[in-house]
Formats: sequence, C-alpha cells, structure tokens
Amino acid sequence: MFCVGCGTPVSEGQNFCRNCGHAVKHAAPAAAAPPAPAPPVASAEPRVVPSTPPPQAPSPVPHAAGPHGRCEWCGAEVDLSLGSCPRCGATLKMSSAKTPSGWTELPGRKDMAKLQIGNSTCQIEGLYVPVADLNLAAGDGVYFTHHVLLWKDTNIAVTTMGLKGGWTRVMAGLPLVMTQAVGPGRIAFSKDQPGEIIPLALQPGQSVDVREHMLLTATSNVAYDWFQTGIWFVTQEGNDSETHYPVGRYMDRFYAPTPGLLLLHAGGNIFVRDLAPGQTILVKPTALVFKDPTVDMHLHFEHPAGIFSMWRSWSNRYLWLRLTGPGRVAIQSVFEHIEGEARNMTRWSNATATRW
Repeated sequence: MFCVGCGTPVSEGQNFCRNCGHAVKHAAPAAAAPPAPAPPVASAEPRVVPSTPPPQAPSPVPHAAGPHGRCEWCGAEVDLSLGSCPRCGATLKMSSAKTPSGWTELPGRKDMAKLQIGNSTCQIEGLYVPVADLNLAAGDGVYFTHHVLLWKDTNIAVTTMGLKGGWTRVMAGLPLVMTQAVGPGRIAFSKDQPGEIIPLALQPGQSVDVREHMLLTATSNVAYDWFQTGIWFVTQEGNDSETHYPVGRYMDRFYAPTPGLLLLHAGGNIFVRDLAPGQTILVKPTALVFKDPTVDMHLHFEHPAGIFSMWRSWSNRYLWLRLTGPGRVAIQSVFEHIEGEARNMTRWSNATATRW
C-alpha cells in the first residue's frame, strides 16, 4: 500500500508515513462469516407441524320464509308462499267465495294435497270419490268404522276399540265397535260415495258435533262421544204410531284435548256458515253435516196458505231444522228424504211454527 499524501510505500503495520508523517488509513477487515448452524438434536417427542386448516365451504343461505298469515279454513298460522295449508290442505292462494246469503263453499283442495299430523302425513287423493291416504309414524294411530277401510300395508296393526253404551248403540243402528290402526305404515280410507272429504283440524279444548255416519277417520288423540239429539216427531196411521228422528237419534261429539285431525265425508258440495249470537237459519234436517256445540237446534214447521190446508194440514207443510247461533254450521247439497214428513203428526219435540 502507499501513503495517500506523498505516495511513499508504507508497510502493513505502519501507522504514519516515514517521509511526510501522514496518517496511514488501513482498509476495514472483512466481516467474519456466520458460523454454520448446529445440526438438530434428535428429540424423544415427535415434532408436531401445525397444518393449515382446509378452506371451508360457505354456509348455505337459509331459505327466506314467505309472508305469514292465517288459513281461512282452519285458522292455522302458515307460510302463505306454500300452495296449501299443511294442517287442513286448503288452497292458500284461492280466496274463499261467499254467497250473498252468507254461505261459504268448502275451500278448494288440490288433488294430492298433503296434511301434516305431527310426525304423520295425510294425502287427499282424487276429486270425485276422494281417498284419505295416511302415512302413520311409529306410535301414531287413527280410528274408524270398518267399512271405510280401502287398503293398508301388511305391517299395520288393526284392532277393535269398544264403545260405551253398546246395547243402546245396537238399537239405534250405530256401530258397536270402532276399528283402530297404529303405525308405522300406510293406510287409506274411502266412503265409496261421491262427495268431499272435510278435514277438521281441532285445537286443544275444541269440540264439534257431527251427524252420524259422517265420520271417515280421526287421530287417536281425538276423544269420541255421542249424545241424543232430542229432535223427533211421531206419526199416526190408524192404530200404528212411529217415531222419526230427522237428524238421527244420536249425534257424534269429537273433542281434542291436544291438537288432532278429524276427517269427515259428505255428499255433493259442502257449505259452511258462521252464525252470530241469536242469528237463526232453517235448513233441511238431513242436510246437516256438523255444527259447533254452541249452536242450538230444534224443529220448525212452516204452513203455507192454500186451499187444501184446512183438510190435510199435515201434508201441506215444510219441516225444518232451526239452528241458532253463535257458532259454525255446515250442510251438504246431497241429502235424504225425511221419512214420515208428509204423514199425520201427533207429537213432536220442542218446535216453533209459522203459518202464512
């Protein structure tokens, strides 16, 4: 190396130039290389390398429920975006038509409409002679009269269910026993007559009075009872007298301690009307399908004016069933002729009369 002042050569360890005394600037020593890392020491515990969690799929967006409202037939709180009420099968998007006289036709139900009954389901199939097709969950059951059973799975257990007042029921022509079926499995019922199936979804504490022989089936939790109608009249021909019961001698009463389903079958078309307190209406006795227990009923005779009324008054009259609200009543458009209506009546139950 050389002195930067005078250019005289200087030795490696010399700090000053011997010729001019200028300080000698030595180059900075090179930085030492870092020591090599020590080899890893084997450990008794295996080394756990944290893994990167796999990417998760995005959570599905829940289906937005549609607008909620009440079914016009059974009053259930339902999703109005559904096609039909899951409790009674009534079409939700069809507004119920009411006549000027106040009658509402039984709400339309699409063919194959499905009803939810707890863990079980009921599908109403067909329109002319409808069938109730039930898929019973394990432990769920229904009861019915034996002649309405259409088909069933082989694993469905069917047994009899005794009813109280056996001798009285036999004399009145009512079934002495009911038949009951318990799931799991499928079972179907049909009345073998043209008409409509009426699903009545009963809420806890609700009851309904039904004319005899209208029952198709009911869930096992619906209590069944019957009572005398108190509607009768006696006809006389010579020495022979006969008692007639235009709405039947007995009526069925169904009561639901817990939510249950009652399926009725009636002929023709079904019409329903809500009677206000004290409001009355006259209906053909054999057209009655069901009524609320709050609705009172008794006979009513109507005598139109006519030239022959003074001789054979019993043949020139109309015999009605007078219903008084409050409560709901239902009638069918197909009804039977009243036996003994045109005969000479000698006695009758509580009744009102109108003479024109």
